[in-house]
Order: sequence, then C-alpha cells, then structure tokens
Amino acid sequence: MVHGGQTFAGPTLIDAAVCRDLERFIPLAPLHQPHNLAAVNAITRVAPHLPQIACFDTSFHRTQSKFAQLFALPRKLTEEGIIRYGFHGLSYEYIAGVLPDHMHSRSDGRTIVAHLGNGASMCAMKKRRSVAASMGFTALDGLMMGRRCGSLDAGVVLHLLQNRGMTIDEVQHMLYRESGLLGVSGISNNMQVLLESADPKAQEAVDLFCYRAACELSSLVAPLEGLDSIIFTAGIGENSPYVRKAICGHLSWLGVNLDTVANDENATFIHNANSKIDVLVILTNEEAVIAADTRDLIGSLT
Repeated sequence: MVHGGQTFAGPTLIDAAVCRDLERFIPLAPLHQPHNLAAVNAITRVAPHLPQIACFDTSFHRTQSKFAQLFALPRKLTEEGIIRYGFHGLSYEYIAGVLPDHMHSRSDGRTIVAHLGNGASMCAMKKRRSVAASMGFTALDGLMMGRRCGSLDAGVVLHLLQNRGMTIDEVQHMLYRESGLLGVSGISNNMQVLLESADPKAQEAVDLFCYRAACELSSLVAPLEGLDSIIFTAGIGENSPYVRKAICGHLSWLGVNLDTVANDENATFIHNANSKIDVLVILTNEEAVIAADTRDLIGSLT
C-alpha cells in the first residue's frame, strides 16, 4: 500500500475502518492507491474471513526529523497533514536490512540509497534509518521519473491553470503520465529503449535524468552531514551501467570514483580503490519485506 499518511507507521491488519482511512489518501497517490484498495476489496468479497495486511511505502520515513518533513506553508495546513511523507519505503527497508551482509561495520554509516526505476526516489540513511528523502507529499516529487516530472516550480502549475486554460485533470494527467523520460524524449518512458535510441532527444532525456539524480543526491548529503556510501537499486539502478556512471560522474567532487569494469558487470561493489565513497549495487526485494511483515503480524494475532 503506497500511502499510509501519518496514521499508519507499520504493517496493519485491514478492516473496514482502515479501508476508509486509506481511501482518504487516493488523491495523494492516484497511480497506486486506488489499485491497492481495489485488490483488497476484491479479496474481501471472495474471502471475507482471510486476514489482509497493509504494508506501507511511507512507514520507513516516519523516523525523519520534524524539519525533514515540514513544508514552509501556513501551520494550519501542516496540522492537516500536508507534510513530506517519502515513498519506496519497502524497498529502503529491504536495503537497510541487508546492508550489514555487504558492508559489515560500515553499514550504519551515512548512506544514500538511489531507488531508480520507472518511479524513482532517494533516501538518506544514518544507522539504517531514514533521515531525509527526495519524494515529499506525493510520489510526484524529487527525481525525474519514467512518466513523472519530479520536482517542479509550483508556479508552473499555476501558469498552466491560469494562463494556458488547462483543467486540473489535464494538469494531473500531464504531470503523472506525460512527463519525465517520456515527456522530454517524446519517445518512451523505458530507459533501455532510450539508451538504444540514436535520437538526440532520447540522449537528452537520459542525461537530464542523470543530472537531476546527481543534484538530488547532493542535496541529501547536507542532512547526513557527509556521505560514506551510495547504493543503487531497482530496475534502472541495478541494470544500467551507463546511468550509474553518468550520475557518479557528476559526483567526482565528493570523491566518488567508479571501477569501470565492475560497473559494466553490474557487480556489487563498483567503486575503485581511490574512491572516498563506497558505491554498491544491491538488488531490492519489496515482496520479501511484505511477506516477512505479514508473517510476523499474522503470527502475533494467532
């Protein structure tokens, strides 16, 4: 379940009241929340006595400080729940859980995890807990994505509504469905397709994706007060040597240096001996987190 708001901070047994609460978050995650709830409702109709557990992409980020969650908006809106939530928490929870297997005593250091896929975000971790994240109130924020724009001057939205005659629904569709890699390239939201294309607009989209990713990563160094490691994960992060190399190329000022051969082979450790920052590729497994949390919660109820 993508959005748990401030109400749900961990795996939760679903009942009618929980479903009603989760329906309130549909406007905040329109690409995901309705489909999540549709599956719950379908199972409930077929097997009403079967326990269902909701595991939330927002829960992992509830360890963030107040400042990491606040917008500079009127306090009344903040009190109504308009804050930075962060997403992809199930992926980050998995990476946090397996980091000691790869980094041993260094796993509790200052780490930025780059979850790069059709949906993309980053999470700054210290002691394997979320300190800050690139996504905020909705899953539109932060990195450029397959079809989503990422961070955008709010004035652009006002301009489209006030001066271009677009409706709210049209703007929403554009930001969620027609922007990102697809919008810039005019070709595809698929990174592999763009990397194989000879069209200069495809190259521009890929390069913008990498530039924006490096900028977002750099901004997460401040709340960590330094950086010890970068972890690439998810479909693009795990499988695209070009994207990893391009992002890290913008980060040489941090002392990031890749081992070209290791990077091309999608090895686990892809930094070279001169790098001041460890750079790893770790496969994520959100389903494993969901399965483990469900098993544990069901076990506690029996």
